[in-house]
Amino acid sequence: MAGLNLLVLEMKKSSRKKETALKIVRKLRREGFAAYFVGGCVRDMLMRKAPRDFDIATDARPVQTRKVFPGETYPVGAKFGTLLLVRNKMPYQISTFRDKKGKYSPSLLEDLSSRDFTINGLAYEPLKKKIIDPGGGKTDIRQKRICAIGDAYSKFRQDPLRLIRAVRLAATLGFKIEKRTLRTVKKMAAAVKRASKERIRDELILIFTGPNPGLGLELLDETRLLKNLLPQVDKLKGVRQPKAFHPEGDVFKHTLLMLKKLKKPSLVLALACLFHDIGKPRTFELAERIRFSGHDRVGAQMTERILKRLKFSNKEREAIVSCVENHMRMMEAPKMRRATLKRLFVRPTFEQEFKLHYIDCIASHGDLTVWRFLKREYAKFKKRPVIPKPLLNGHELIKIGFTPGPIFGKILKAMVDLQLEGKLKSKSAAKKWAANNFKKR
Repeated sequence: MAGLNLLVLEMKKSSRKKETALKIVRKLRREGFAAYFVGGCVRDMLMRKAPRDFDIATDARPVQTRKVFPGETYPVGAKFGTLLLVRNKMPYQISTFRDKKGKYSPSLLEDLSSRDFTINGLAYEPLKKKIIDPGGGKTDIRQKRICAIGDAYSKFRQDPLRLIRAVRLAATLGFKIEKRTLRTVKKMAAAVKRASKERIRDELILIFTGPNPGLGLELLDETRLLKNLLPQVDKLKGVRQPKAFHPEGDVFKHTLLMLKKLKKPSLVLALACLFHDIGKPRTFELAERIRFSGHDRVGAQMTERILKRLKFSNKEREAIVSCVENHMRMMEAPKMRRATLKRLFVRPTFEQEFKLHYIDCIASHGDLTVWRFLKREYAKFKKRPVIPKPLLNGHELIKIGFTPGPIFGKILKAMVDLQLEGKLKSKSAAKKWAANNFKKR
């Protein structure tokens, strides 16, 4: 029921955006310019999906568009003649027709032929309700096929990001990459390194938070893009694991299986699944059995470097790294002191780590004993989720003879742990405990 309600809301929002986009087209037309809906929104309409965004292409140059909509537009792609118009808190991209070299063109057909894939090389004349399809995009949509417009080599050389975009479209739409286009992607895979880190990051986010992250990883691997974008993940192949815990196979197979369990996950959960075991190749040991001592710590350091390279925000980076670093702690939960368990529950990333633990288990040994324990205890904790303040503060510790310094942190943490366990309940008891267990000087 919740999914149906969300779908209805999305359709209503899309309908409102379409009405506003129609008004923009009409105004450009009244001023004597051509204007059409283009790209993904046209593809979505043909697929009977509610478009999230409506992009508009026009023969008006940016300076002319700004005059038609004074004070409403902002340059977002000056190099490509793209302006952003915001109405009712909703963004609309208005782009000037361009030719294959990225220069101004008065022709819609030339503009469409300069685009990346046939399913994006579509235009819609909203006033006459007519689809314009010079490259066969409608046929490729019906056949669920990703096909470059014209010469694939030239398209990818113009913009190497299109290499990864082919994978993203195939994974999110459930399409196949056409043979000629696929061969060219494989051949040119190394060129993807020339794309900006920020644009690569954005495409990877769309792949791994989409409806089929597992297919996305498979396609990145098949096209040889994985070893050029995320070589640390590519190196998981062939890394053996103990069969008792991982009957599914090597570390790469395990990671792939985890991603196949996801559907439109949060960014933190998706990348935590992708990176949680990347420390295993560096920590592989074979003694009485295969071991990966410290792979969580090593993996967290590697994840930090990857996310920095791809320009993820500090907040995103901290959360994902935290999940990778702590993913083995869940197994220790049944043996934890009550205070330690409660501290685990109040971690800002606990719920993502909890989901990660579940997916890790079902994609390997299938034993959910610890997960069930955590689920029960967390449900109890949520009814009384209070983490107490220390019974004593710094000033009170000074009054009873302690000198300020690192010792204060140790005292306060240990004090809260005892409070959580119900062993310290009053200030007087806390003072006696502190005096008896820590040196004052």
